Amino acid sequence: MQHNKDAPLRSDAQRNRERILEVALTELTRCPDAPLSAIAKKAGVGQGTFYRNFPNREALVLEIYRHEMRQVADSAVQLLDELPPDLALRAWMDRLAEFAMTKAGLADAIRLATSAPGGPAKPAHTPVTDAADTLLRANDAAGTIRPGMTPDDLVLAIGGLWQMAPTDDWRPRAARLLDLVMDGLRAGAPGPAGT
Repeated sequence: MQHNKDAPLRSDAQRNRERILEVALTELTRCPDAPLSAIAKKAGVGQGTFYRNFPNREALVLEIYRHEMRQVADSAVQLLDELPPDLALRAWMDRLAEFAMTKAGLADAIRLATSAPGGPAKPAHTPVTDAADTLLRANDAAGTIRPGMTPDDLVLAIGGLWQMAPTDDWRPRAARLLDLVMDGLRAGAPGPAGT
């Protein structure tokens, strides 16, 4: 029987996949060449289940990267539903910092996975850029940030996140950096429409 790659997974299969990703994120961040058999064992799945989901190391590493990126991107709309636009943007930047530290921890594993000749390419940042655009447009409409900011502007402004080491106590430093960026975005904001 042929498995349709785009078909939704059964709930137990989805749980297995998520457990593998969670364990693999931890293990590969700790050691980029952690044995796949050890990851499967710690995730509580058999080799067949593991390789059905991730036929090789490259597929696993890139799916972790995509999965983490999707979670950050998806959080933008949720935050806008829960918070005013400027607070949603600032909270989302914290989530992006978490992602940056995860990516930094996985950098060696990603480099190993994408460096082989003819191997897979590193995924594009499109979901994160789209989420930044959504948040910036909401803030623009609310008058809470200076007009004309683009996702590229925001990514450049917070580029310092990618200079921090995940092993350091990076959270206080990231918070100061992101507060500074947010203050800069708010400077020159027109305020709510009609005021």
